[in-house]
Amino acid sequence: MSLTVVGLNHKTAPIEIREKLAFGSKEAIKEALRELIQKENIAEAVILSTCNRVEIYVYSNLSSDKENRETKSIEELIKEFISKFHKIEKSSFENYLYVYKDRQAVEHLFKVTSSLDSMIVGEPQITGQVKESYEIALSERATSLILNHLMNRALFTAKRVRNETRISENPVSVSYAAVGLIRKVFDDLSKKSILLVGAGEMAELALRHLIGNGVKSVYITNRTFERAKELAKEFNGVAVPFENLKENLIKTDIVLCSTAAPNYVITENMLKEVMYLRKYKPIFLIDISVPRNIDPSCNNLDNVYLYNIDDLQAVVDSNILERKKEAERAMIIIKEETEKFFQWINSLESVPVIVSIRNKAEQIRQEELEKFKSKFRDLSPEVLNSIDYLTQSIINKIMHYPTVALKNNCESKEILIYSARRLFGIDNEEE
Repeated sequence: MSLTVVGLNHKTAPIEIREKLAFGSKEAIKEALRELIQKENIAEAVILSTCNRVEIYVYSNLSSDKENRETKSIEELIKEFISKFHKIEKSSFENYLYVYKDRQAVEHLFKVTSSLDSMIVGEPQITGQVKESYEIALSERATSLILNHLMNRALFTAKRVRNETRISENPVSVSYAAVGLIRKVFDDLSKKSILLVGAGEMAELALRHLIGNGVKSVYITNRTFERAKELAKEFNGVAVPFENLKENLIKTDIVLCSTAAPNYVITENMLKEVMYLRKYKPIFLIDISVPRNIDPSCNNLDNVYLYNIDDLQAVVDSNILERKKEAERAMIIIKEETEKFFQWINSLESVPVIVSIRNKAEQIRQEELEKFKSKFRDLSPEVLNSIDYLTQSIINKIMHYPTVALKNNCESKEILIYSARRLFGIDNEEE
């Protein structure tokens, strides 16, 4: 088997190089696949192209040693293809590429699909992107036995990692961390209201996540009321005047604050009055401003939960460590699935021999049955059917252990295959 992956990603290449080598659309990928599988010795291909990586997976029907002796390497063929397809000099991108062969290529794909090679480890999008890339290759008939099995095994491995580890559970962005903390205080976000104070990017992103988690009542205030109205339209919320901040705090459960103000816009005295008027119903405040816009003393008040950017970053850092631990567990799964894939590959070497042995056994059975029928012509069809069934059963039982032995992955496999050929009188021509 010769399986090769040539690619680059966010770790090996800057965006300026990645965007030049990206296949920007499904049609571009389809066109590239059609060209690839027309090349001599390239039997199957899959192209994965995302904003963070471009990878070409190729199966060649030449073994790796034969490839090196007799032909231009598959690696060189892929590099030249990339250069020609994107109309870019090979020298301008070659140093950014990584190349993996056979076992390393399989393990790399399983890591990519399981999100262990992503910019944010554990992010779920890459699994869907791999699946889509495979479906495009399928639609172009660019895959067959080997890559079909490999891609399905990769998706199965990603599912195992997702189900058997907690790699995706701990948020590793500030905005996601904010949502995670809020959910610890409020179970059902659909009945909670949120007030966005200011228009900072991270606060807006956290608001997006909260809306995605069920928040429906959204209020937005800004010193520039026109800006508040723009954001309210974008988030399907209500713009409120900045002067009415205290009144809106009374009816709001969650506050995201991110303004450019040089001082506190929410003070301890203001929040004391707010909490009295809201009958001390819990309020959750996130201050993503630098400098801070919410007086830290507010956290001393009963039922006030205040977090700033450093608190959120501490959660993120802790979660990154947790994901690293889960990634170690995920790698055990990936190693297991890589081994299973190669056990399957190795079993393919035995298939022609097993088929030949079974064919030979069936040929002998049929010949002997014909001789038997010619001697005992008076036997009824029912008896003959019973004898036919009996002889099939005998053949299956005799073949069971040789078949299992030939399919199993072991160090003496080549010797077993050779011995089977000799023992059953099978030569290469018959195979």
